Amino acid sequence: MNVLILTGAGISAESGIPTFRGPDGLWEGHRVEDVATPEAFERDPELVQTFYNGRRAALQSNEVQPNAAHIALAEFERSHQGNFLLVTQNIDDLHQRSGSQNILPMHGELLKARCVDSGDLFDWTGDLTADTPHPRSDGKPGRLRPHVVWFGEMPIGLDEIDAAARQADLFIAIGTSALVYPAAGIVQATAPLCRRVEINLDDTPQSPAFDQKIRGKASVEVPKFLQSLG
Repeated sequence: MNVLILTGAGISAESGIPTFRGPDGLWEGHRVEDVATPEAFERDPELVQTFYNGRRAALQSNEVQPNAAHIALAEFERSHQGNFLLVTQNIDDLHQRSGSQNILPMHGELLKARCVDSGDLFDWTGDLTADTPHPRSDGKPGRLRPHVVWFGEMPIGLDEIDAAARQADLFIAIGTSALVYPAAGIVQATAPLCRRVEINLDDTPQSPAFDQKIRGKASVEVPKFLQSLG
């Protein structure tokens, strides 16, 4: 059985990472246009770096840990015999910490930095500023930015995601609002005989495209559903 998983902000919200929207959302006090677009970075890189520095530090706090849904997905992957791909819209590392292996972070990774000029990627746990030395430039300041896909940029791995969708026997969307494309359209690319399952707190614009809708917390419903697969 070929399995494709898509996870969104809802799975990480239970681990203490706020979602983008809502009264306590990540964008509170900031316009998306000011902190999450290439134009914002060109206009005010200090503001953008400060915003992501805060998120990077928060991700590494002791309070943020994988929850039962992350762990269940990693355990399922270890025991699964067929193809398995976990596509995540989240930029945190909770799937990696849980032990998941075949992960495609389509919106980037917060704990990586990217050189604007060369595209080189580096593991990164500290702050980034305009004066941060490029790791390969003998201490000279480099043009480093968070390795995050901003609004207006192309998500990562779209060809691989499309191929996995067309070959999937089971597609599970977990904790995603189905408002952000192209992730929201993955369910439409799945094969006609694919079983499509949506696990979320509420209905989404894509809910009618799913064969099975499960409502509840990911930490409760994901382990339960994966165990039911045998």
